[in-house]
Amino acid sequence: MKLPIVQIDAFAGRPFEGNPAAVMPLGAWPEDEVLQAIAAENNLAETAFLVPDASGAADYELRWFTPTVEVALCGHATLASGHYLLGDGGERVIFRTRRAGVLEVAREGEGYAMALPAYPPEPAEVPGLLEALGVGKGEVLRHPYGYDLVVLADEAAVRALTPDYRALAALGDTLNIVTAPGRDTDVVSRVFAPAAGIDEDPVTGSAHCVLTPYWAARLGRPRFAAFQASARGGHVDCELAGDRVVLRGRCVTVIDGTFHL
Repeated sequence: MKLPIVQIDAFAGRPFEGNPAAVMPLGAWPEDEVLQAIAAENNLAETAFLVPDASGAADYELRWFTPTVEVALCGHATLASGHYLLGDGGERVIFRTRRAGVLEVAREGEGYAMALPAYPPEPAEVPGLLEALGVGKGEVLRHPYGYDLVVLADEAAVRALTPDYRALAALGDTLNIVTAPGRDTDVVSRVFAPAAGIDEDPVTGSAHCVLTPYWAARLGRPRFAAFQASARGGHVDCELAGDRVVLRGRCVTVIDGTFHL
């Protein structure tokens, strides 16, 4: 069997920036074990699988897999999927997902605007989290869908992090987000998900579902500029719009080929 596959750098203005995602359109869903094996073979943070939606609720069904697990929400692979599908000049595409509801990507200027659910975090105690991150103190918040947020004093502290990935993974399958006020942007962050097979994620759309409501409240305005300070790095324009976050960014297609199964 031959399947089309495209690799796209999301939240990137040029190749080798942002977060790479594989996008694979399918005619129908194979067994989950096949999807997981394909994602493991691709060995990217996420592989997005698309199937035309027969329900009428959306244009496509969308699912995301890391090399080890299926995830409930992946922002950068959704943006990459929108880039792939709107490449022929379309203006908007709607996705139906299994656990994150209906998502939308629309063309906007040279990039795209993506609407995802807002996940406002609440103060929490997460034993072992600060120690696993290697920081002495920080504000800790949590969203029950599997997101922990740690707020540090400044960008330098975020960039200096050297987490204990084994200790982080032992805390459970959560996305560990660390953030602070930025120097050149309003907000800076780094994101770790070792329990999902990703030690550090380059640019994480779903993390900004948590970051956006937090920083919109703290900054006193709904829209701000964010930078995820991974080795690749990526810029995310964030806006809180009611119970949704709108994330804006660009994409670059870097590989277009065929997967032989």
